[in-house]
Amino acid sequence: MEDISVPRTAPPAVRPAGPGTPTRRRLIAASLVSSIGDGIYVPLTMLFVHSLTGLSLTSIGTGLTVAGLCALAFMPAAGILIDRFGGRRVLIGVLALRAIGFAAYPFADSYPAFLAVALVVAVGMWASSPSQHALIGDIAQGTERDRLLAWDRSLRNAGMGCGSLAAAGMLAWNGATGFLAAAEALAVVFAVAAVLVARIPNVRSGVRRPETRKGYRQVLADRPYLLLTAANFLIAFGYTTQAMALPVFLTRDVAMPDALAGAVFAVNTALVAALGVPAARLALRGRRTRVAALGAAVFALSFAAFAILPQFVSGPDAIGAVLAVAVLYTAGELVHSAPSQGLSVQAAPDHLRGRYLSVYQLSWSVCRTIAPMLLGFLLDAGRWHLWAVLALMVLTGAAILLCAERSLPAHAVTTSPAPTTTAPQKVTT
Repeated sequence: MEDISVPRTAPPAVRPAGPGTPTRRRLIAASLVSSIGDGIYVPLTMLFVHSLTGLSLTSIGTGLTVAGLCALAFMPAAGILIDRFGGRRVLIGVLALRAIGFAAYPFADSYPAFLAVALVVAVGMWASSPSQHALIGDIAQGTERDRLLAWDRSLRNAGMGCGSLAAAGMLAWNGATGFLAAAEALAVVFAVAAVLVARIPNVRSGVRRPETRKGYRQVLADRPYLLLTAANFLIAFGYTTQAMALPVFLTRDVAMPDALAGAVFAVNTALVAALGVPAARLALRGRRTRVAALGAAVFALSFAAFAILPQFVSGPDAIGAVLAVAVLYTAGELVHSAPSQGLSVQAAPDHLRGRYLSVYQLSWSVCRTIAPMLLGFLLDAGRWHLWAVLALMVLTGAAILLCAERSLPAHAVTTSPAPTTTAPQKVTT
């Protein structure tokens, strides 16, 4: 039964209109630019920090883990700041924080200094997603919100791919020159993204957001939203597997060359970037919970295919079969990602959107923090153990989504066009 202490009313009839073309373009440009920065940093993280600081890889790995865990403690504060100041201002702040962090990396010549800089970068990284989604929730409603979320997701994949190519080029430079260039490039990239977001008008709805003293107590009492978060935590392991475990599986268990294993990641990135928006449009035709659950089921089917793959093919001859399974995996990602992301934003009350999204972000952050240990253990257990456990996890997540459907607000489950009865008010800052 639904907890009656949590408000489950439909959104007000009067809503702001969708964002204008300049606002949309600036938002999309900021997403693309910042994702290019992520694409540069993520593949180079260990080597990047090692070259700039001279610390051992063990020390760096430990420090990055500690910084990531400490950054999780800042997420509740990020939610409070978003609710108080809006997603736009907080996003500007976290992008500027990341720019400062990368600019400071070359000067982190001691372990405490490295930990401090790593913490700054980690806080900026974890807080970026909820503030970005809160901004989208502030400036758009209904199906327009879903479209912007889809564009944001697709362009982030494209930007990550471009950033990875740039990272590969920087690695070709001799000595620490490439890493110094990467640090400077990352500082500039995130500074530019902050400027682009700053140029977005501060738009708020015509309806004043009610004051509340419940804060996180209301979020923690909202059992349907916590079910969404729990489901996403389980399904998120399916996403992290591609970058962390799949390359090891393909090279070790399927005996594919490293270059061909990298092609699988490239295919996935290209398909998600190209088909993300059309797939989101199709997903809008169904209930978000059921479409997201379907995507998780497709994930599970692809994991079952990976489990049996080594028994039939191996070596370079396996490329066709591997790419076919990779396409199936990508289809699951395309089907699941749009409605699940839409659920996280649409089911959050306007006046507490920052807190809700910060709690939801923990499902990603905690998953990414513990995934290396869990996936490594399952890889060592055998060829099929990883995929069997992952299939069970994502199917459990799909079942939780279906159970949560009946207690979620109707506007979160089904799509509706954004009303345009009231023009947005531009607030000067």
